[in-house]
Amino acid sequence: VRNIRRKMVSTITDDISKSDLKGVVAKLLPDAIAKDIEKACQGIYPLHDVYIRKVKVLKKPRFELSKLLELHGDGGGKGGEVGEAGQKVDRPEGYEPPVQESV
Repeated sequence: VRNIRRKMVSTITDDISKSDLKGVVAKLLPDAIAKDIEKACQGIYPLHDVYIRKVKVLKKPRFELSKLLELHGDGGGKGGEVGEAGQKVDRPEGYEPPVQESV
């Protein structure tokens, strides 16, 4: 059990220390780190169904606005782009839409 835990800790530490926060999240979502742990521990004991169930941030990363904007694509979303306005419809003054029977 100690050898397996030692191998798991070393694998996780190596993978996480080599990449930034975005890269770590990209590895955690498809369980890439869990598969690496499973392969590394096969020589000690055959493991099956290895999952990472909890992640803890030990050191708060420095806040840099430029990196935050870079991660989120400079804040521009698909729906908020300028230039996608519709056509203006001419309506008489005081126009109210008709009352609907049901919604």
